[in-house]
Amino acid sequence: MYTNILLFGGLGLNEIIIIALVVLLLFGGKKIPELMNGLGKGVKSFKEGMNGSEETEKKGKETTDPKGQAKE
Repeated sequence: MYTNILLFGGLGLNEIIIIALVVLLLFGGKKIPELMNGLGKGVKSFKEGMNGSEETEKKGKETTDPKGQAKE
């Protein structure tokens, strides 16, 4: 039963298991939750940054008239 996971492109189940075992051997069972927590915080801050840049872009468009000149 070989399935491709779209998130990892062409990686199959066997490759993902091997990668997980290597990570477990390198970092140990106690360190992995800390790594995942840090990864989650990083993704969250990235998403907040992307949302902040979209809001800034929307505000920039609101402060200009159709000719591209700044409103007063």
